[in-house]
Amino acid sequence: MPPALPEATLLPLSYALAGCALGTASGLLPGLHANNFALLLAAAAPALDASPLALGCAMLAAGLVHTFLDVVPALALGVPDAAMAASALPGHRLVVEGRGREAMRLSVVGSGLSVVLAVPVAVPLTAAMEIAYPTLRAWLPLVILGVVLALVWTEATWRARAAGVVSLVLATGLGSVALDATPTGPLPAGGILAPLFAGLFGAPILVDALDGGGVPPQADARIALDPRGTGAAALAGTGAGAAVGYLPGVSAGVASTLALPVLGGDDPAREYLVATSGANTATAVFALFAFTALGTPRSGVLVAMADVDVPAALPTLLVVVGVAAAVGTLGVLFLGDVTLRIVGRVDQHALVACVLAGLVALSWGFAGGTGLLAFGVATVVGFVPTRLGCRRVHLMGVLVGPLALGI
Repeated sequence: MPPALPEATLLPLSYALAGCALGTASGLLPGLHANNFALLLAAAAPALDASPLALGCAMLAAGLVHTFLDVVPALALGVPDAAMAASALPGHRLVVEGRGREAMRLSVVGSGLSVVLAVPVAVPLTAAMEIAYPTLRAWLPLVILGVVLALVWTEATWRARAAGVVSLVLATGLGSVALDATPTGPLPAGGILAPLFAGLFGAPILVDALDGGGVPPQADARIALDPRGTGAAALAGTGAGAAVGYLPGVSAGVASTLALPVLGGDDPAREYLVATSGANTATAVFALFAFTALGTPRSGVLVAMADVDVPAALPTLLVVVGVAAAVGTLGVLFLGDVTLRIVGRVDQHALVACVLAGLVALSWGFAGGTGLLAFGVATVVGFVPTRLGCRRVHLMGVLVGPLALGI
């Protein structure tokens, strides 16, 4: 018989598995993020009989599993009418075409490959960043401004670029006002970010889908993207995650949007899904290396880990990354198809109404009356990109705008 695992190993592993369960829940529930669970764990830490490392394993696992599972509601909810599919998100276009099961697997491949690629790349990159970080920090506003300008320039037409500028300015104004707020809600670990992101990126997509037909019957799960395109997109997503992991305020979606024009592939919708999912997961990996080497938390999960003084035990934390990646992969494969079938059988209006009500409740729970106000204003701003004809990614100005302006 193999030797029993020591208690010092079992406890972090058991907490990591519990974190995987939390990440699965947050990934499947719209408007909820692993950051929220991590902060709640940090608030409850004094009452828990666990070491900081065990708590950190739970937080990290929750955050990484979330990056795999959040594609499930993103694809299953907010599906537009077929007549509007051309202006929808790439993943939704695949769902409308009956390729939602394939889209789930494209996302899993992107996230899984990004973990495999990110870990070996992160070692030398982190060593280089330890040298370059003081200079980067000194010039951070200009670097952020360069990213913002590049994002606008990648729009296809001058009209779309102008629309991107308008969206960016509105989101920056919203962030400049809202991020300084210190709201309190019924939940012990709240914040203004959950209402802001639910309004900017969640509610407008759901409202636009009210007249949609929901999830149509889905075909087989075969991936139509060729291996070369898949690998190139995953590599682009990993590179985007590398930039985001060390650079505050810039989301994985922003970085992968900038990386995709370099690919020039023949199937941009599928490549976008692989690259964005890969960037999302790779960001968590690179941010972990930045946290352990530079002491700079780049996400709510890492902020919570810093709050409970999680030690920089990188080998143990990387084992957690591997476990969480495996759980996240299995979670999407087993739960994704089921979710598409269930959502396809539910009345679209009732489903959208319930999810919107949930977003309102979460906004109040995390930030009280201020959260409801932020959610309402953010929802109005969130409609601007689609109405003016540009990408939603400019709404990330809610974070990067104030950083670029030094606010």
